[in-house]
Amino acid sequence: MVALKGAGKRYGPAGEGGFTAVESVDLTVERSAITGIIGRSGAGKSTLIRMVNGLESVTSGKVLVDGVDVGALGEDGLRGLRRQIGMIFQHFNLLSSRTAFDNVALPLEIAGVDKKAIRAKVGPLLDLVGLGDKAGSYPSELSGGQKQRVGIARALATDPKLLLSDEATSALDPETTQSILELLKRINADLGLTVLLITHEMEVVKTIASHVAVIDAGRIVESGRTFDVYTNPQHETTRTLLASALKLPNWLRSAVKPQPSAGDRVLVRLVFFGDTAFQPLTGRLVAELGSDVNILAGAIEEISGEPFGSLVVSYSAEPDVVARANRFYAETGLTTEVLGYVA
Repeated sequence: MVALKGAGKRYGPAGEGGFTAVESVDLTVERSAITGIIGRSGAGKSTLIRMVNGLESVTSGKVLVDGVDVGALGEDGLRGLRRQIGMIFQHFNLLSSRTAFDNVALPLEIAGVDKKAIRAKVGPLLDLVGLGDKAGSYPSELSGGQKQRVGIARALATDPKLLLSDEATSALDPETTQSILELLKRINADLGLTVLLITHEMEVVKTIASHVAVIDAGRIVESGRTFDVYTNPQHETTRTLLASALKLPNWLRSAVKPQPSAGDRVLVRLVFFGDTAFQPLTGRLVAELGSDVNILAGAIEEISGEPFGSLVVSYSAEPDVVARANRFYAETGLTTEVLGYVA
């Protein structure tokens, strides 16, 4: 649905005095998929997503939406394209003087749709986002989550083939965020709508996106299936973004040392996914090493519908014990990471 080919955006003159926000990005967004772009503040996420609907013009390369070169379109062409692209904003961007119904109706009014057709369209959209009873409410009378639902309904008003989400949940509390993500997943499934979202929250990506691209300093540094990127990050930026999701408890992190002393224990994270997710490998590790194994932390979660678990264990850092453990990992295919050493 979307293809960026060497796409870049530079502000100001070449050389000194200019600024490159996005540089030589190659990225594809599969039709009917939910794709996330994640990065820190200032990484170029918002500029990139605005290049897709022509709100920012590319200064190098191309952006194609359903085969159409966005940069080659004139104003009339861009207006036509934007009717096929819905956009959800971080701060909702609702008109305070218009009711929920009228906010959703706005793009249809601009497109010249008659009032009868607008009424027939807007009511079902408000029902779809769970606000059928709020049609007459003004934004000041709605919660943050309800405002965002109005924004989603408005984005769907022109029957777009592509939905862009610009940090749509970052202004919401965790419970409301989860409900909005579930709504987006349902819209994607029921309408077959392609969704491209940007966020700085890994929790959002792993909950909703089947594919993810990591952006840093205007460049895509890693991309792939969300599950693969999450369970086996290759780039340091990705590992940093994942650190909060996979971090050790404070009481344990403060005790970790990079090198062992005599009598210390090695701290290892065991990662379970794929074939290893359903095997009793922890019990077999205990059988292999004896009662020396301590389980210190762990979590089981789901990434794009696939099970994923991690367990932090410690055992003697004596060379013979470590060698036995490593042989066990090699034989079973268990993914591991040495986190350090503790007394």
